[in-house]
Amino acid sequence: MKRTEEIYREILFEAIEKKEKTLTQSEISKKLNISLSIVNSVIRKLGAIGAIKIHQRNFLVLDIKKTMYLWASLRGLSKDIIFKARIDAPVREIERVLPNIFHTAYSAYKFRFGDVPADYSEIYVYGDGEDIELIKKRISNFKVSEDSKNPNLFVLKKDRSMELYKEIPLAQIFVDLWNLKEWYAKEFINAMEEKLRI
Repeated sequence: MKRTEEIYREILFEAIEKKEKTLTQSEISKKLNISLSIVNSVIRKLGAIGAIKIHQRNFLVLDIKKTMYLWASLRGLSKDIIFKARIDAPVREIERVLPNIFHTAYSAYKFRFGDVPADYSEIYVYGDGEDIELIKKRISNFKVSEDSKNPNLFVLKKDRSMELYKEIPLAQIFVDLWNLKEWYAKEFINAMEEKLRI
């Protein structure tokens, strides 16, 4: 994930989950350890489409939906896949054996909201090299094919600032769902828009 995307996520995390819509560029820069010039480029882009109002000392998030969809259009989820495999087991069984890592997309929606708008058959998680080794150990009791043309487990490269969050931010779940090709991703997106009231 690009560093600029971490900025979109942080803005949306503050606005959606912390209900804080007045933010400063310097706070974001310090928290994410990203240069102020990169933060400023994102802020200018959001200001240009009317998603935020820029003041002298801070900015105000005006349109969460517009901000989220701008980020979604920039996200290249498939480029972040660092491991994929086909596991011959039901989704629930696979989810149950995975280590305590950041789930996203369908599984994350289920864990955050306690329900699902449609059945799904793919699992997306964020991790690194160590996580992949642990995942391989955990799924070793199942029949696993790493060279399958029809994978159902995807590990996405965890970015530098993901560990700042106790659980995956809602905006990350939404944006990742928006970037999936399965027909039922749309069902999850619609359900999230309702739950987030955006």
